[in-house]
Amino acid sequence: MDVILLERVAKLGQMGEIVDVKPGYARNFLIPQGKALRANDANKAKFEAQKAQLEARNLETKKEAESLAEKLDGQTFIVIRSASDAGSLYGSVTTRDAADAATENGFSVERRQIVLDQPIKELGLHEMEVVLHPEVSATITVNVARSAEEAEIQAQGKSIADIRAEEDAEAEFDIAELFDDVGGAANDFDDEDDAPIEDSNGDEEEQPQV
Repeated sequence: MDVILLERVAKLGQMGEIVDVKPGYARNFLIPQGKALRANDANKAKFEAQKAQLEARNLETKKEAESLAEKLDGQTFIVIRSASDAGSLYGSVTTRDAADAATENGFSVERRQIVLDQPIKELGLHEMEVVLHPEVSATITVNVARSAEEAEIQAQGKSIADIRAEEDAEAEFDIAELFDDVGGAANDFDDEDDAPIEDSNGDEEEQPQV
Protein backbone atom coordinates (compact mmCIF):
# COMPACT_ATOMS: atom_id res chain seq x y z
CA MET A 1 0.00 0.00 0.00
CA ASP A 2 1.33 3.46 -0.92
CA VAL A 3 1.14 6.13 1.79
CA ILE A 4 2.26 9.76 2.11
CA LEU A 5 4.39 10.32 5.19
CA LEU A 6 3.27 13.27 7.31
CA GLU A 7 6.50 13.14 9.35
CA ARG A 8 9.83 11.39 9.29
CA VAL A 9 9.46 7.70 10.07
CA ALA A 10 12.59 5.69 10.89
CA LYS A 11 13.57 3.22 8.18
CA LEU A 12 10.78 4.49 5.92
CA GLY A 13 11.44 8.04 4.82
CA GLN A 14 11.02 11.78 5.32
CA MET A 15 7.91 13.95 5.49
CA GLY A 16 6.17 14.17 2.12
CA GLU A 17 7.62 11.00 0.68
CA ILE A 18 5.34 8.37 -0.82
CA VAL A 19 6.39 4.91 0.34
CA ASP A 20 5.09 1.40 -0.11
CA VAL A 21 4.28 -0.40 3.17
CA LYS A 22 2.35 -3.45 4.23
CA PRO A 23 -1.41 -2.78 4.44
CA GLY A 24 -1.60 -3.92 8.06
CA TYR A 25 1.23 -1.61 9.10
CA ALA A 26 -0.48 1.32 7.40
CA ARG A 27 -3.97 0.63 8.76
CA ASN A 28 -2.94 -0.37 12.28
CA PHE A 29 -0.10 2.07 12.95
CA LEU A 30 0.86 4.77 10.44
CA ILE A 31 -2.61 6.11 9.61
CA PRO A 32 -4.18 5.89 13.13
CA GLN A 33 -1.07 7.56 14.63
CA GLY A 34 -1.34 10.44 12.17
CA LYS A 35 2.00 9.61 10.61
CA ALA A 36 0.72 8.96 7.09
CA LEU A 37 -2.21 9.17 4.67
CA ARG A 38 -3.26 6.87 1.86
CA ALA A 39 -1.50 8.04 -1.29
CA ASN A 40 -4.56 8.89 -3.38
CA ASP A 41 -5.14 12.06 -5.40
CA ALA A 42 -7.31 13.67 -2.72
CA ASN A 43 -4.77 13.10 0.06
CA LYS A 44 -1.89 14.26 -2.15
CA ALA A 45 -3.69 17.55 -2.70
CA LYS A 46 -4.52 17.75 1.00
CA PHE A 47 -0.87 17.24 1.93
CA GLU A 48 0.34 19.93 -0.49
CA ALA A 49 -2.20 22.37 0.97
CA GLN A 50 -1.07 21.62 4.54
CA LYS A 51 2.64 21.10 3.84
CA ALA A 52 3.80 24.46 5.19
CA GLN A 53 1.68 24.02 8.32
CA LEU A 54 2.95 20.48 8.86
CA GLU A 55 6.57 21.58 8.47
CA ALA A 56 6.09 24.43 10.95
CA ARG A 57 4.44 22.09 13.44
CA ASN A 58 7.21 19.54 12.98
CA LEU A 59 9.86 22.19 13.63
CA GLU A 60 8.11 23.34 16.80
CA THR A 61 7.69 19.85 18.21
CA LYS A 62 11.28 19.04 17.30
CA LYS A 63 12.56 22.01 19.33
CA GLU A 64 10.42 20.96 22.28
CA ALA A 65 11.74 17.41 21.99
CA GLU A 66 15.34 18.60 21.84
CA SER A 67 14.82 20.65 25.00
CA LEU A 68 13.41 17.62 26.83
CA ALA A 69 16.11 15.33 25.46
CA GLU A 70 18.85 17.53 26.95
CA LYS A 71 17.36 17.02 30.40
CA LEU A 72 16.29 13.40 29.98
CA ASP A 73 19.35 11.92 28.28
CA GLY A 74 21.54 10.00 30.72
CA GLN A 75 18.97 9.94 33.53
CA THR A 76 18.60 6.85 35.72
CA PHE A 77 15.27 5.77 37.21
CA ILE A 78 14.85 3.17 39.96
CA VAL A 79 12.22 0.46 39.70
CA ILE A 80 11.80 -1.76 42.78
CA ARG A 81 10.78 -5.37 42.13
CA SER A 82 10.85 -8.70 43.97
CA ALA A 83 13.42 -11.16 42.68
CA SER A 84 15.24 -14.37 43.53
CA ASP A 85 18.74 -14.44 45.02
CA ALA A 86 19.99 -15.23 41.52
CA GLY A 87 18.54 -11.95 40.25
CA SER A 88 15.54 -13.27 38.29
CA LEU A 89 12.45 -11.10 38.65
CA TYR A 90 9.13 -12.47 39.83
CA GLY A 91 7.44 -10.86 36.84
CA SER A 92 8.96 -8.31 34.47
CA VAL A 93 9.59 -4.61 33.88
CA THR A 94 7.89 -3.16 30.80
CA THR A 95 7.83 0.12 28.88
CA ARG A 96 4.90 1.20 31.06
CA ASP A 97 6.99 0.74 34.21
CA ALA A 98 9.84 2.77 32.69
CA ALA A 99 7.47 5.53 31.58
CA ASP A 100 5.83 5.63 35.01
CA ALA A 101 9.23 5.89 36.72
CA ALA A 102 10.28 8.75 34.45
CA THR A 103 6.94 10.56 34.93
CA GLU A 104 7.19 10.22 38.71
CA ASN A 105 10.53 12.00 38.48
CA GLY A 106 9.10 14.94 36.57
CA PHE A 107 9.56 13.89 32.94
CA SER A 108 6.62 13.63 30.56
CA VAL A 109 7.25 10.28 28.87
CA GLU A 110 4.71 7.90 27.33
CA ARG A 111 5.17 4.15 27.11
CA ARG A 112 4.87 4.21 23.29
CA GLN A 113 7.93 6.48 23.16
CA ILE A 114 10.16 3.88 24.83
CA VAL A 115 11.93 1.31 22.69
CA LEU A 116 12.29 -2.09 24.37
CA ASP A 117 12.72 -5.30 22.39
CA GLN A 118 11.45 -7.50 25.22
CA PRO A 119 10.41 -7.12 28.88
CA ILE A 120 13.19 -6.98 31.46
CA LYS A 121 13.33 -10.07 33.66
CA GLU A 122 16.62 -9.58 35.52
CA LEU A 123 17.85 -7.20 38.21
CA GLY A 124 20.47 -4.68 37.15
CA LEU A 125 20.96 -1.60 34.98
CA HIS A 126 19.11 -1.57 31.67
CA GLU A 127 19.42 1.11 28.98
CA MET A 128 16.39 2.16 26.93
CA GLU A 129 15.91 4.53 24.03
CA VAL A 130 13.17 7.15 24.34
CA VAL A 131 11.95 8.48 20.98
CA LEU A 132 10.71 12.00 21.73
CA HIS A 133 10.35 13.01 18.07
CA PRO A 134 11.03 11.29 14.74
CA GLU A 135 14.38 13.08 14.70
CA VAL A 136 15.11 13.29 18.43
CA SER A 137 15.75 10.57 20.99
CA ALA A 138 17.35 10.16 24.41
CA THR A 139 18.82 7.25 26.35
CA ILE A 140 17.77 6.47 29.90
CA THR A 141 18.82 3.76 32.35
CA VAL A 142 16.36 1.79 34.45
CA ASN A 143 17.91 0.51 37.68
CA VAL A 144 15.86 -2.58 38.62
CA ALA A 145 16.55 -3.61 42.21
CA ARG A 146 14.91 -5.22 45.24
CA SER A 147 15.46 -2.19 47.46
CA ALA A 148 16.73 1.38 47.34
CA GLU A 149 19.93 0.24 49.06
CA GLU A 150 20.51 -2.44 46.43
CA ALA A 151 19.81 0.08 43.67
CA GLU A 152 22.49 2.35 45.11
CA ILE A 153 25.02 -0.49 45.07
CA GLN A 154 24.12 -1.36 41.47
CA ALA A 155 24.52 2.29 40.51
CA GLN A 156 28.14 1.98 41.61
CA GLY A 157 28.66 -0.67 38.96
CA LYS A 158 28.30 -3.79 41.08
CA SER A 159 26.13 -6.68 39.97
CA ILE A 160 23.98 -8.97 42.10
CA ALA A 161 26.68 -11.63 41.73
CA ASP A 162 29.26 -9.18 43.12
CA ILE A 163 26.98 -8.36 46.06
CA ARG A 164 26.45 -12.05 46.85
CA ALA A 165 30.19 -12.75 46.60
CA GLU A 166 30.93 -9.91 49.03
CA GLU A 167 28.27 -11.16 51.44
CA ASP A 168 29.63 -14.72 51.27
CA ALA A 169 33.19 -13.49 51.79
CA GLU A 170 32.11 -11.41 54.77
CA ALA A 171 30.27 -14.38 56.27
CA GLU A 172 33.33 -16.62 55.82
CA PHE A 173 35.53 -13.96 57.41
CA ASP A 174 33.21 -13.74 60.43
CA ILE A 175 33.26 -17.52 60.86
CA ALA A 176 37.06 -17.65 60.57
CA GLU A 177 37.38 -14.83 63.10
CA LEU A 178 35.06 -16.69 65.48
CA PHE A 179 37.21 -19.82 65.28
CA ASP A 180 40.33 -17.70 65.86
CA ASP A 181 38.76 -16.26 69.01
CA VAL A 182 37.79 -19.73 70.26
CA GLY A 183 41.28 -21.05 69.52
CA GLY A 184 42.88 -18.12 71.31
CA ALA A 185 40.75 -18.68 74.38
CA ALA A 186 41.71 -22.37 74.46
CA ASN A 187 45.42 -21.47 74.28
CA ASP A 188 44.97 -19.11 77.20
CA PHE A 189 43.57 -21.96 79.29
CA ASP A 190 46.49 -24.22 78.28
CA ASP A 191 48.99 -21.55 79.30
CA GLU A 192 47.34 -21.25 82.70
CA ASP A 193 47.56 -25.01 83.21
CA ASP A 194 51.27 -25.04 82.36
CA ALA A 195 52.12 -22.12 84.60
CA PRO A 196 54.38 -23.00 87.64
CA ILE A 197 52.68 -23.24 91.06
CA GLU A 198 54.11 -21.31 93.96
CA ASP A 199 54.38 -23.04 97.38
CA SER A 200 53.41 -21.36 100.59
CA ASN A 201 56.96 -19.93 100.88
CA GLY A 202 56.67 -18.25 97.52
CA ASP A 203 58.92 -20.76 95.77
CA GLU A 204 57.87 -22.16 92.48
CA GLU A 205 57.01 -25.81 92.29
CA GLU A 206 57.12 -27.84 89.17
CA GLN A 207 53.92 -29.25 87.80
CA PRO A 208 53.56 -32.98 88.54
CA GLN A 209 54.38 -35.12 85.55
CA VAL A 210 51.49 -37.23 84.28
